[in-house]
Amino acid sequence: MNLLNLSKLSSDEILAGSFGIEWESLRAKGDGELSLTPHPEIFGDKLTNPLITTDFSESQIEIITPTFNTIEKAFDTFSLLSDLVNSSLPEDEYLWFQSIPCILPYWDQIPIAQYSDEGVESQKYREDLAKKYGVKKQMISGVHFNFSFTDEFLEKLRKIEKSDLSFKEFKNNVYLKIARNYLRYCWLIIYLTGCSIGSHKTFSNDCIHLMDTKDDYGSYYSTRGPSFRNASCGYKNLKELYPSYNSVDEFVRDINGFIENGDLSEAKELYTQIRLKPKNPKDLLNSLQNDGIAYIEIRTLDINPFYKCGLVRHDMKFLHLFLIYMFIKDESDYPDWQQEAKINEENTAECAYVESMRLLRDGKEVTLKSWAAEIINEMYGMCEVLGFDEFHTLSLMLNRISNPDLTYGQRLLKLIEENGYINTHIILSKNNKQTSIDYLKTIDIEECDELKKYVDIALAGN
Repeated sequence: MNLLNLSKLSSDEILAGSFGIEWESLRAKGDGELSLTPHPEIFGDKLTNPLITTDFSESQIEIITPTFNTIEKAFDTFSLLSDLVNSSLPEDEYLWFQSIPCILPYWDQIPIAQYSDEGVESQKYREDLAKKYGVKKQMISGVHFNFSFTDEFLEKLRKIEKSDLSFKEFKNNVYLKIARNYLRYCWLIIYLTGCSIGSHKTFSNDCIHLMDTKDDYGSYYSTRGPSFRNASCGYKNLKELYPSYNSVDEFVRDINGFIENGDLSEAKELYTQIRLKPKNPKDLLNSLQNDGIAYIEIRTLDINPFYKCGLVRHDMKFLHLFLIYMFIKDESDYPDWQQEAKINEENTAECAYVESMRLLRDGKEVTLKSWAAEIINEMYGMCEVLGFDEFHTLSLMLNRISNPDLTYGQRLLKLIEENGYINTHIILSKNNKQTSIDYLKTIDIEECDELKKYVDIALAGN
């Protein structure tokens, strides 16, 4: 993408888009054990409530925002929905503000999400995943960020570039390039936002074996890396799968091949840091081919325990800028880029705080700090050329790179060293619930029609 061509459009046009957020979180009791009660009745039917549902487990709430045309609206609504869920849970029940699970019972006691007859396929899919990957790995949770440019922006850009491609082909190429580059560079997002450094002994030995320290309360943690949700022990496909992102047709061909080989049961079982999302998710591959890519889903973000909705506004703003940068950034022609990207992703997740750790850049070793600083500096240049007033956001990220003590993972490490893994997150989860309760007392939802609309939908069983 030519930066000069992009600069012919206004900053408002470039920054415009569609934004949505999804958040999975376990329900935990006040002692840090998984709550085994059914999905709370106050949220109504999990199949029909578009805002509050469950993910894999009956104990795993999922919040899904509608899409909005600004990050501010998406984030504010997400924060409100989080407040509603937090404050609507029973007195001794809390959202678990951590991507790695709380204290888990034996695997056969973890309740898979239950559905009525209309949801029998959803329930069977979950049961099949449990057999294939194990129930406990399914309890890993996170935050997803959904994004698309406006069609008006893409059409103007297509005309500026005098492209011979159809609009669908041009749009596909934009998102395919972002996807390729995001896979190459998502190690930076893992470093900047990673916050899953510990595990209770009831979770997975795969993760525990990667951690170098234990506390006095039955948990383990790492002083070496920021995100064990994104580490080699995280929720991954059983085989390393590298579909082509050169075109939608090649991507669909490869996914169909994985399904025919038995590597995947269906297309949505491909677990990757970024997903190409279709207009019709129920017919994913055909919709991608027939309708094109509708938007992209970023799946890298850990739950942030330091804020009441598990996500910090500046991180979401940075991710938006980062995706625009992924569109502009020239691509390397290194042939094994996906394999290298996977190595960088897992090395960053497990060892980013180790000075001797090196990333691979087209087959050559490079330090994380030098490469990360180079990326942020290029983003400064992008913002200057395109007129984005986001230098404060970039400055925050540059500070996290130069001083790892400012990262969420290192901040969390200090708390775990003082209180232990489980106790730390009990404290944070209780504080976040109280913050949500206190905030809702300050607003009069009945006086705001838009807010009341979301409350009525979210609390459908009230």
